[in-house]
Amino acid sequence: MAAVDRMPAVFVGHGNPMNALQDNRYSRAWKALGEALPRPRAILAVSAHWYVPETAVTAMTQPRTIHDFSGFPQELYGVRYPAHGDPELAAEVAALLGPMPVRLDARWGLDHGTWSVLRHVYPDADVPVIQLSIDETKPPSFHFELGARLAPLRDRGVLVIGSGNVVHNLERIHFGASTPYDWAVRFDEHMRQSLEHRDDKALIEYQSHPDAALAAPDPDHYFPVLYIAGIRRGDDALRFLTDGIDARSISMRAFQVG
Repeated sequence: MAAVDRMPAVFVGHGNPMNALQDNRYSRAWKALGEALPRPRAILAVSAHWYVPETAVTAMTQPRTIHDFSGFPQELYGVRYPAHGDPELAAEVAALLGPMPVRLDARWGLDHGTWSVLRHVYPDADVPVIQLSIDETKPPSFHFELGARLAPLRDRGVLVIGSGNVVHNLERIHFGASTPYDWAVRFDEHMRQSLEHRDDKALIEYQSHPDAALAAPDPDHYFPVLYIAGIRRGDDALRFLTDGIDARSISMRAFQVG
């Protein structure tokens, strides 16, 4: 594909790890995304599943595929996503976020929040991938601001992907059920409208919404939304890629800015 001046940025609701293997409307949308996007130099992924008390970035040349789940079919544990890492990009990210300390990590790899999506977006694993951790000790505003600080990467050919879920409540999950909880629908719709209206305050202060305690009881899956909202620039268009509530309590909303 032809080079572009600025890469888009994307948030993906990754949902059930089995989406890595399945042909469904979500995986097909992720495949279509990869076919439509400009070819990136590399990918920086912010996944809900690297939620630790620090900011770190993977800096190895061959990141491992992490199977960070249990109770799934053996076929899923056999999946490997052999994308190269990019230590130079990791150092670039650390410099961009300085003087805030950013640890260059050689242990983590690619968790399922990243590879379950990317194996559909770039099935040949031929784009280098690094991950940025989510610091669990920081408030929502920090993560929005960190997204804004990552914005220059878009002008350097880097595709930034946030992977989580707008609504994520595993305690209320009901596989096979088709009717979502009312609170899940309301919160998902509130976030959709907040994105459309560029209401960053509502996105950051999501906990003030009356359904937040049920829809986002733990912040790990919501925070990646803030990175992509923060990286969005004034002239960026917004496009929703998928929507819907899976298993009653998991929002599969995905969106692109730029």
